[in-house]
Amino acid sequence: MTSIPATPGRVLFYGVTGSGKSSAARAYAHASGLPEFSADDDIGWLPGWQQRSVEHQRQLAADVASRDRWVLDSAYGAWRDIVVPRAELVVALDYPRWLSLARLIRRSVRRVITRQPVCNGNVETLARLFAGDSIFYWHFNSFARKRRVFREWQADPDMPPVLVFRRPRDLDSWLAQVAAATPRPGRG
Repeated sequence: MTSIPATPGRVLFYGVTGSGKSSAARAYAHASGLPEFSADDDIGWLPGWQQRSVEHQRQLAADVASRDRWVLDSAYGAWRDIVVPRAELVVALDYPRWLSLARLIRRSVRRVITRQPVCNGNVETLARLFAGDSIFYWHFNSFARKRRVFREWQADPDMPPVLVFRRPRDLDSWLAQVAAATPRPGRG
């Protein structure tokens, strides 16, 4: 495995649906001072639950990947080949299915009740939760594949280093270390 850079400037979070990638990426961006980008907001979705064309997504992903500094909360299969080679570190959330699914259910029910926007003004509804292409369907349909992908990355010496977390408390501990090691104006 390639060694993990002390201060990576381009970090990709990857994991199964419901594992907490967006929250982890946001926390890392805050702790490290790197700019944060969202696969859903900045690349994938438009208002009205309209997905951007694959060509447009690839253009937007290329724009993010070309920058010197970024944190990205996921990588869709349609443009993963653009961002992964530019990443200096991949942070993989490899939590058990029961944990990711429980988080996904809690988050989705909370969003339905509060009408909290998900991305670009889109909100989840009960109908969307039980539709054929729902977030729950996506969780079950992609779980094994996403885990296989980052394990393949981990074994490939030509890929960026992959830091795998199997427990949320280990991720939290690492995030605290990142925050403590990051110079801040007025600190020190």
